[in-house]
Amino acid sequence: MAVSKKVKSLRMADVEAIFSRFQQSEPEPKSELDYSSAFTLLVAVVLSAQATDIGVNKATKLLFQLAPTPAAMVALGQDQIEEHIRTIGLFRTKAKNVYLLSQQLLDRHGGEVPQTREALEALPGVGRKTANVVLNIFFKQPAIAVDTHLFRVSNRTGLALAKTPLAVEQILLNVIPAPYMLHAHHWLILHGRYICKARKPECWRCPIAQWCRFTLKTPQPSVPASSHQG
Repeated sequence: MAVSKKVKSLRMADVEAIFSRFQQSEPEPKSELDYSSAFTLLVAVVLSAQATDIGVNKATKLLFQLAPTPAAMVALGQDQIEEHIRTIGLFRTKAKNVYLLSQQLLDRHGGEVPQTREALEALPGVGRKTANVVLNIFFKQPAIAVDTHLFRVSNRTGLALAKTPLAVEQILLNVIPAPYMLHAHHWLILHGRYICKARKPECWRCPIAQWCRFTLKTPQPSVPASSHQG
């Protein structure tokens, strides 16, 4: 999504109001990925690239029963990992990465998921976004994982006007008030996924519409006359 020249950055008072409203609407947002540990969360996030959370959850249900730890995943083997996740896009590459990162966790981290971005990004298949998700969700660190939803919402609303995910991340880390930082990533992603959609944002039911700088707000759909008839 290109940065719109028509959108202006929000005032800090508006940023505060937006996150206060998010907090009122959903005080404890949760990930939609199923996981039971730092390891299963890491694997789920790696698998979620270019895939839906629903699709990942279906694929990992049995996989995580069979291999809930790095040692069990390595023992399962790359071919079997492939079989369990073949319904997910890029499943061969992802299976290889899951196998290799599991091996690396055993070799370099005693089978534990590291708690630093640098160590996480050194794992096969783990980029900055994946690392930030794990740091934020499991280790409760104030990290911002910029996916397509969060990138769109940030630019569309005026929260963070930037041309790259990294630039958006850095702006958000500077403008989001500290009390909201832990859940900010979740609020923005869920907002982009269900309300501030790419093609037709549902502005008429948006909880932050009064502060949003997006000028082409979508009106509420008209109700067909036939629906009022008994």
